[in-house]
Amino acid sequence: MKIAIGCDHAGVPVKQALVETVLTDHDVVDFGTDSSEPVDYPDIAVSVARAVADGDAERGVLICGTGIGMAMAAGKIVGIRAATCTEPFSAELSRRHNDANILCLGARVIGTDMAKRITEAWLSTGFEEGRHARRIKKIQ
Repeated sequence: MKIAIGCDHAGVPVKQALVETVLTDHDVVDFGTDSSEPVDYPDIAVSVARAVADGDAERGVLICGTGIGMAMAAGKIVGIRAATCTEPFSAELSRRHNDANILCLGARVIGTDMAKRITEAWLSTGFEEGRHARRIKKIQ
Protein backbone atom coordinates (compact mmCIF):
# COMPACT_ATOMS: atom_id res chain seq x y z
CA MET A 1 0.00 0.00 0.00
CA LYS A 2 1.25 3.51 -0.76
CA ILE A 3 1.15 5.69 2.35
CA ALA A 4 1.65 9.46 2.44
CA ILE A 5 3.05 10.57 5.79
CA GLY A 6 3.78 13.94 7.30
CA CYS A 7 4.28 15.67 10.61
CA ASP A 8 5.08 18.96 12.22
CA HIS A 9 8.04 19.47 14.53
CA ALA A 10 6.24 17.79 17.47
CA GLY A 11 5.66 14.60 15.49
CA VAL A 12 9.15 13.92 14.10
CA PRO A 13 10.15 11.13 16.54
CA VAL A 14 6.82 9.31 16.10
CA LYS A 15 6.96 9.64 12.32
CA GLN A 16 10.50 8.26 12.23
CA ALA A 17 9.50 5.33 14.46
CA LEU A 18 6.50 4.49 12.27
CA VAL A 19 8.55 4.61 9.07
CA GLU A 20 11.25 2.40 10.60
CA THR A 21 8.85 -0.21 12.05
CA VAL A 22 5.14 -0.33 11.17
CA LEU A 23 5.43 1.04 7.63
CA THR A 24 8.41 -1.00 6.39
CA ASP A 25 6.20 -3.18 4.17
CA HIS A 26 4.57 -0.15 2.53
CA ASP A 27 5.62 2.34 -0.11
CA VAL A 28 5.99 5.53 1.98
CA VAL A 29 6.00 9.05 0.58
CA ASP A 30 7.32 11.43 3.25
CA PHE A 31 6.05 15.02 3.16
CA GLY A 32 8.22 16.14 6.10
CA THR A 33 9.20 17.63 8.38
CA ASP A 34 12.41 16.06 9.64
CA SER A 35 13.49 18.76 12.05
CA SER A 36 12.58 20.19 15.43
CA GLU A 37 12.38 23.63 13.81
CA PRO A 38 8.78 24.87 13.98
CA VAL A 39 6.67 24.44 10.84
CA ASP A 40 3.03 25.20 10.12
CA TYR A 41 1.11 21.92 10.37
CA PRO A 42 -1.66 22.96 7.93
CA ASP A 43 0.86 23.05 5.08
CA ILE A 44 1.93 19.45 5.73
CA ALA A 45 -1.65 18.28 6.31
CA VAL A 46 -2.83 19.70 3.00
CA SER A 47 0.10 18.14 1.10
CA VAL A 48 -0.66 14.68 2.49
CA ALA A 49 -4.42 15.12 2.05
CA ARG A 50 -4.02 16.18 -1.58
CA ALA A 51 -1.82 13.15 -2.27
CA VAL A 52 -4.55 10.88 -0.91
CA ALA A 53 -7.45 12.74 -2.55
CA ASP A 54 -5.65 12.77 -5.93
CA GLY A 55 -4.92 9.03 -5.74
CA ASP A 56 -1.16 9.43 -5.45
CA ALA A 57 -1.36 7.53 -2.14
CA GLU A 58 -3.98 5.10 -0.87
CA ARG A 59 -3.92 6.40 2.70
CA GLY A 60 -2.18 9.01 4.80
CA VAL A 61 -0.78 9.38 8.30
CA LEU A 62 -0.36 12.79 9.93
CA ILE A 63 1.29 13.51 13.27
CA CYS A 64 1.33 16.70 15.32
CA GLY A 65 1.15 17.46 19.05
CA THR A 66 -2.48 16.34 19.48
CA GLY A 67 -3.54 15.18 16.01
CA ILE A 68 -6.45 17.60 16.13
CA GLY A 69 -5.03 20.42 14.03
CA MET A 70 -3.84 17.99 11.36
CA ALA A 71 -7.31 16.43 11.17
CA MET A 72 -8.98 19.82 10.86
CA ALA A 73 -6.66 20.95 8.07
CA ALA A 74 -6.73 17.64 6.16
CA GLY A 75 -10.51 17.46 6.42
CA LYS A 76 -10.84 20.62 4.34
CA ILE A 77 -9.74 18.70 1.24
CA VAL A 78 -12.64 17.13 -0.68
CA GLY A 79 -12.66 13.35 -0.37
CA ILE A 80 -10.67 13.19 2.85
CA ARG A 81 -11.96 11.49 5.94
CA ALA A 82 -9.35 12.18 8.63
CA ALA A 83 -9.65 10.55 12.03
CA THR A 84 -7.71 11.49 15.16
CA CYS A 85 -7.25 8.30 17.16
CA THR A 86 -5.80 7.80 20.62
CA GLU A 87 -6.14 4.02 20.89
CA PRO A 88 -6.45 1.02 18.53
CA PHE A 89 -10.21 0.44 18.90
CA SER A 90 -11.10 3.90 17.55
CA ALA A 91 -8.58 3.44 14.75
CA GLU A 92 -10.20 0.14 13.79
CA LEU A 93 -13.71 1.61 13.82
CA SER A 94 -12.58 4.68 11.87
CA ARG A 95 -11.72 2.27 9.07
CA ARG A 96 -14.60 -0.20 9.44
CA HIS A 97 -17.40 2.32 9.78
CA ASN A 98 -16.03 5.61 8.41
CA ASP A 99 -13.53 4.45 5.76
CA ALA A 100 -11.02 6.94 7.19
CA ASN A 101 -8.31 7.53 4.63
CA ILE A 102 -6.06 9.63 6.86
CA LEU A 103 -5.01 8.71 10.38
CA CYS A 104 -4.05 11.62 12.65
CA LEU A 105 -1.95 11.02 15.74
CA GLY A 106 -0.98 13.21 18.68
CA ALA A 107 2.67 12.65 19.55
CA ARG A 108 2.35 14.56 22.82
CA VAL A 109 -0.79 12.65 23.77
CA ILE A 110 -0.08 9.00 22.96
CA GLY A 111 3.69 8.52 22.53
CA THR A 112 5.53 6.24 20.14
CA ASP A 113 4.49 2.78 21.35
CA MET A 114 0.78 3.58 21.27
CA ALA A 115 1.19 5.29 17.89
CA LYS A 116 2.59 2.03 16.51
CA ARG A 117 -0.31 -0.01 17.90
CA ILE A 118 -2.89 2.46 16.57
CA THR A 119 -1.29 2.56 13.12
CA GLU A 120 -1.08 -1.24 12.90
CA ALA A 121 -4.78 -1.54 13.76
CA TRP A 122 -5.72 1.18 11.27
CA LEU A 123 -3.70 -0.29 8.41
CA SER A 124 -4.96 -3.83 8.93
CA THR A 125 -8.67 -2.93 9.01
CA GLY A 126 -10.88 -2.68 5.95
CA PHE A 127 -14.12 -0.84 5.28
CA GLU A 128 -17.31 -2.83 5.99
CA GLU A 129 -19.40 -1.16 3.25
CA GLY A 130 -23.14 -1.91 3.68
CA ARG A 131 -25.02 0.71 5.68
CA HIS A 132 -21.74 2.52 6.31
CA ALA A 133 -21.30 3.26 2.58
CA ARG A 134 -24.58 5.18 2.60
CA ARG A 135 -23.34 7.28 5.50
CA ILE A 136 -20.00 7.97 3.82
CA LYS A 137 -21.90 9.33 0.80
CA LYS A 138 -23.72 11.72 3.15
CA ILE A 139 -20.41 12.91 4.61
CA GLN A 140 -19.06 13.60 1.14
